[in-house]
Amino acid sequence: MSKTKEQIEQHIEALAQFTATPGSGTTRLTYSQEDLHARNYIKEQMKASGLHVSEDGFGNIFGKLEGSIPDAPSVMIGSHFDSVPNGGAYDGPAGVVAALEVAKLFQKNDLKPKYPLEIIALVEEEGSRFGGGLMGSRGITGVLSEADFNSLKDRDGVSTVEAMQKIGLDPSLPKGRDPKTMKAFLELHIEQGPILEEKNIPIGVVDAIVGLTQYEVTVKGQAGHAGTTPMDRRADALIAASKIISQLPELAVEEGNGTVLTVGRLNVFPNGANVIPDKVVFTIDLRSGKEEHVLNVIEKMKECINTHQGSGIEIMAEEQLYIQPKALNENIRALLEDKSKESNVSYCSINSGAGHDAMIFSDFTDVGMLFIPSKAGLSHCPEEWSDSNHIAKAAEIFYEAAKDLTEVEEE
Repeated sequence: MSKTKEQIEQHIEALAQFTATPGSGTTRLTYSQEDLHARNYIKEQMKASGLHVSEDGFGNIFGKLEGSIPDAPSVMIGSHFDSVPNGGAYDGPAGVVAALEVAKLFQKNDLKPKYPLEIIALVEEEGSRFGGGLMGSRGITGVLSEADFNSLKDRDGVSTVEAMQKIGLDPSLPKGRDPKTMKAFLELHIEQGPILEEKNIPIGVVDAIVGLTQYEVTVKGQAGHAGTTPMDRRADALIAASKIISQLPELAVEEGNGTVLTVGRLNVFPNGANVIPDKVVFTIDLRSGKEEHVLNVIEKMKECINTHQGSGIEIMAEEQLYIQPKALNENIRALLEDKSKESNVSYCSINSGAGHDAMIFSDFTDVGMLFIPSKAGLSHCPEEWSDSNHIAKAAEIFYEAAKDLTEVEEE
């Protein structure tokens, strides 16, 4: 195990060097120079493990070990290699590095799979440059069309195609792939929360990726002079909004079962120190592992909002986004649990509170996902850290699972 651990640390450290903000975390935006350096490193490591390396028209990277069955679907393992601005060294790369280690173990043990093993490194999962997120997996599966991909631009007006060409990538390469070419997808990710560390458990087998809904709430009142409008004559949009906002978190607490609710953005108009606010716009982000909990809280949220209508206050709640919870494949979950037991690694079931590429692939193929602990639950910041021992354990579990899924021919 120690050799794997050392190798993993080297990979993580190497990829962490490719940042636009040295000393202030990892900033590796898609199709940047840092992307190019990381990409070249990943491709070199794939080649060193005897994989056939290719890229698609989005810049996703594939390293393939052919199987003995002609045109058989691949067992894919991987994650993303882009970052948020000033993020950490583990969100994404931990999963790519674990996948590289699986390929290394296949090579070292001279394994001959019947189904191909494919290591994948995906672009723009975070959406930090072109928005939307999960671009690599959405592209592969056709959820993001070529036309929509071509029309995406960054904040400086640079298109995806221009940005790709600037670092020598070829946007005319094939983009989508037939789901029939995918037998399964496995992804390791850092938890990005505190649960595994607090339980002192090294592996979380992901049951489901939570459902996510976002609302934009607009509260309209009547502007007026802060000094001359009596208190009983006011229709203060901010007071109404703050009463609603103060009640919302309790709805998630009452629902329980890991349900979480966040009011993340609040805009006040006209935003003057001596003017009664006439309009407030705020967002609600609601997540839970089971759809019934999401729907229950939406209903209670609407009831809460309606109790504050009237007396000059008018409120509208508009749904911006609705993603159903995704239960991951039961057979693969059971396989990962079995391999954890066989490797004497303690594990527990866990839900993912964040979206991942695995969520997109789960509509097209059998998906399994492992989490490892995040120190202090921190992520998307320079302090993000996970233990390379834990990554090594996850790689070992994926290696054993991949042997089964690729139907390695025993000597």
